[in-house]
Amino acid sequence: MTLAIVLAADPAAGHLTERLAAQWRRAGADDVRIAADLTELADLVAAATGPVLVSGADLVAHTAVLKHLATSPVGPTVALVLTDPPAPGQATVREERGQVVEVDAADATGVFGGALRVGAADLPALADAARRAAGAAPDAPDARLTDPASAPGVGATDGGPRNAVDRLVADLAARGTLIFAQRVRLLVAHRVGDEAQRAAAEAAVAAVDEDRAELKLSVKERDDFFTTFFVSTWSPYVTKAAARIGIGPTGVTMVSVAFAVAAAVLFGVGGRPALVAGAVLLYLGFVLDCVDGQLARYTRHFSAWGGWLDTMADRFKEYVVYAGLGFGATHAGFRYGWALALAAMTLQTVRHMTDTWYGALHDEAARRPKVVTADAGGIGGKLNAASTRVQADTGSVSYWLKRTVVFPIGERWALIAIAAALFGPLVALVAVLVWGALAFAYTGGLRTLRARWMRVPVMATVDAGLHRDDGVLARTLPTTRRPLLLAVLGALGSAGTLVWALLAVHGGGDLPVWVPVLALVLLLGAAQASRAPHEGSLDWLVPAALRAAEYLFAIAVGVAGRAPAWLIFGYVLVLTLHHYDLTARLEKRQSAPPLHAATLGWPGRSLLLAIGLIAGYASIALATLGAYLLVVFVASVVLAWVVLPARARGGVRSPG
Repeated sequence: MTLAIVLAADPAAGHLTERLAAQWRRAGADDVRIAADLTELADLVAAATGPVLVSGADLVAHTAVLKHLATSPVGPTVALVLTDPPAPGQATVREERGQVVEVDAADATGVFGGALRVGAADLPALADAARRAAGAAPDAPDARLTDPASAPGVGATDGGPRNAVDRLVADLAARGTLIFAQRVRLLVAHRVGDEAQRAAAEAAVAAVDEDRAELKLSVKERDDFFTTFFVSTWSPYVTKAAARIGIGPTGVTMVSVAFAVAAAVLFGVGGRPALVAGAVLLYLGFVLDCVDGQLARYTRHFSAWGGWLDTMADRFKEYVVYAGLGFGATHAGFRYGWALALAAMTLQTVRHMTDTWYGALHDEAARRPKVVTADAGGIGGKLNAASTRVQADTGSVSYWLKRTVVFPIGERWALIAIAAALFGPLVALVAVLVWGALAFAYTGGLRTLRARWMRVPVMATVDAGLHRDDGVLARTLPTTRRPLLLAVLGALGSAGTLVWALLAVHGGGDLPVWVPVLALVLLLGAAQASRAPHEGSLDWLVPAALRAAEYLFAIAVGVAGRAPAWLIFGYVLVLTLHHYDLTARLEKRQSAPPLHAATLGWPGRSLLLAIGLIAGYASIALATLGAYLLVVFVASVVLAWVVLPARARGGVRSPG
């Protein structure tokens, strides 16, 4: 249940209070209350059990602005941020990576818009902030929170008293509450202080077609080159049609998956007509992949399930297409078609792992602005400043080059479609591998330099064992330090084993037993760092290195055991689904999968495969373990998204 509170104690309360209350109801609030002062607001917040929407009575805005704030998927606590010049009593904010990192900073990037949504976990802090601002709270040890003059932005500024709702957001920021920023774009929102400002703001609201603006807002503000110019120019029309018909984002995602699977089949069949048809279906599938997100933003139908499904479907579609290309290249007479598909899938997954953790690193750095300012004159600081300048120069040649060279998904799908249609599956796979490897080297080198400059131990802020995917075996081993070094050694050992296996099979011989045993020893050595502190500036690379180590070892086992190429691909595909599940949950700030312990951890899985290889049953080991992991994955998905939510709603009784 979502509660909206209009704080009538702010300036220009009058008739705007009732207007805002009605708008909050239309924006989706289940209950709307008007609080006469901060003490009453604190009492209402203390009794709330779900998210709380708070606004002053000086806000004139489209109802869509309030709806966007109420339904924002970026995080539980979100503040409205405007670009208007600040008036006396209003708080200014500084944003980094979509987070409000400081209130009343000298280098402010916006002004607080007088409205915020506070997640259930932050309600006690909001209630306490309201009581403090009302002068009703007892003293606390933190002087910043008890003395308004010592808390940034909590007391008076600009020569006038701080507005009540501004005091709340300033107090929350001073406590270190994670507050995300909701910018207003295309729509209108202004804070008013007198009748003239109110009239001007209402005229500005009336001048904008709200529905048309919302449709434009469904398109990402900053997307990649191919998506911007070859998809988003017409995809909003599909979005509008889907909304009228009543198709939801999940339905669009499923159709997109069907298109990608059909394209993969056509790529496998081969022949120019099939390849061209596959390319067209792949393009249309990507358009629908964009439409599902646009539809969610346009209709404001967000859910944790939808976000998770979108992430997982994107990766599944891409790797199924790789499988189709690998089969097609092999069918056309190239011996190593499946090998290229495996290489593309492994490379892309490892790249995605670095992308995820570098994003987490940047988010954490934004919450620690004082840490990031050190050594600003070094190469990392200069690279960071240069990147910021390029990103700010929207539409420039350097901006589009920077966004394209990293080989985002739109460019990958465009390259696959064009190369497959014109030259065939083999050329498409080689092109993906070459561009992907160059992009990985480029981003990896620059990110490493910038990460050393930021010096943020992001792995120390999460459950490292979970995201390393260590499992029970790793926890039973002695603890060793240097997690990144050991993970890299494990990956190098697996890579060496794979090369040796390829050479041995090509020469008609067998892989010596001691080679996979030595690689396994290196892997178990990496597992020993499971409980070690991950506080190095580059330890965000550990999960990616471990993924590379496990995948390469599994491929080496399959090659040495002469397992069918499609079986090796299928096993690694199941592993990628498991690991993307973990990264999707990290990005959405969700807990571990319900059956995570049953996946055995990467050391346990690698040990079982090594035993299967030595015993002469590598194919059976891959097939059995892969089928087991797939069953566990599906069961975990059902538990996480069907059974447990039903129990939480009271729809399923617990045994006993």
